[in-house]
Amino acid sequence: MKKIFIYGLMLSLVSLGFTSCNDDDDQLTDSHVTYYPIMELNEGDLVPHNLGEPYEDPGFTCVVNGEDVADEVVVEGEVDPNEAGFYDISYSYTNADGFVTTVYRTVVVYDPSVTEDISGTYTVQEGSYRNYNGNLTAFSDYAVEISQYLPGIFYVSDYLGGWYEQRAGYGAAYAMGGYLQLTKEGTLKPLSTYVPGWGDSADYFDNMTYDAATSTISYAVGYAGLMEFKVILKK
Repeated sequence: MKKIFIYGLMLSLVSLGFTSCNDDDDQLTDSHVTYYPIMELNEGDLVPHNLGEPYEDPGFTCVVNGEDVADEVVVEGEVDPNEAGFYDISYSYTNADGFVTTVYRTVVVYDPSVTEDISGTYTVQEGSYRNYNGNLTAFSDYAVEISQYLPGIFYVSDYLGGWYEQRAGYGAAYAMGGYLQLTKEGTLKPLSTYVPGWGDSADYFDNMTYDAATSTISYAVGYAGLMEFKVILKK
């Protein structure tokens, strides 16, 4: 009797083992593969464009698992070819499992007829100050770099005149970098700003002027909803 009981128990364990293996096999067959697109932008993700000329998107390719699905890509964003500046265009594809892939292109509209180059090292002049809720703090002698990106388009290393980067010693992540446009008439227009350290930008600009005779740039810039910087730069 004992032998029969032991043999029966062993057969039951072997049967359970086979059942467990079969369950694992069933789980493996439930695996699923999702395919993501390979998207490429013709002419790259940064495209200069001449002011005043009609803009036509250079196009793109989108392939999923060897199949061309470019006609399923959603393109969003517009370019005004009559207004200098930066324009972002997005290209998005949603695969069969609902996963979205998006790539971006920036179109830079610029005026190639602008020949003046205002690049150089500028110094913050006396008369510059920060207005914090009516409390004025003067500052000067900090360096700001302006470099040409395209004709009439320039990059400013710090619209705040070095207030946080140099005066406070926070470093380059707290400089308000950005682009500006110089027109044929000699006027300046801010195009973009960004402070990486805080992830924000300027609230507004006011009274931006450029004196070519003295290489002087001046403006007021609002920031963080509670302060305004009056900045005078001279090369």
